[in-house]
Amino acid sequence: MAQDSAASPGKVPRTARGRETLRKLLDAAAAEFGERGFHEASISGITRRAGTALGSFYTYFDSKDAIFTALVRDMSARVATTAAAAVSEGATGLRREREALVGFLHFAREHKEIYRIIDEAEFADPESYRAHYEGTATRIAARLAEGVQAGIVRHGDQEVRAWAIMGMNVFLGLRYGVWDDSRPVEEIAEVAADLLGEGLNRR
Repeated sequence: MAQDSAASPGKVPRTARGRETLRKLLDAAAAEFGERGFHEASISGITRRAGTALGSFYTYFDSKDAIFTALVRDMSARVATTAAAAVSEGATGLRREREALVGFLHFAREHKEIYRIIDEAEFADPESYRAHYEGTATRIAARLAEGVQAGIVRHGDQEVRAWAIMGMNVFLGLRYGVWDDSRPVEEIAEVAADLLGEGLNRR
């Protein structure tokens, strides 16, 4: 999602300064919601963290609920962008999934608050919560379908596969991104890729 579309309807910033303020508010909201949770977080806390006036908040958002929704969608878009940027040109199949996971693990380590924010969205904003996971699964399924067309991924139910891979990635991010970030992300991604490529059966 483009940052400009993060603002409430009719409140899209029209200047570079406005876009900068919007970014500050979203980043501050990530810190506020990530630290205090949805119910304890406040608009004044967000503006204080952002270093902006209270009026600036209402220039771009109608309410706390509105900026929370914008934040969930913004973080979801940033996850997608980061994962895509981590994939090297021409990478397909297992290599593509491994590199995307590396990108996601780096993002999880740099933005640990994403787990609390997404988890709280299940109750505070169910629509954005579902959209986050459905969007992620759709992207993974599309990557797998491209691998099939390239002849390096076998045919199968790409939707089920995508949700399985996403579930694995989410919990790897929790374990090795949020709870303990001491192991090299490439090492974690390599183990995951081996599981995807070779399975568990002894050969």
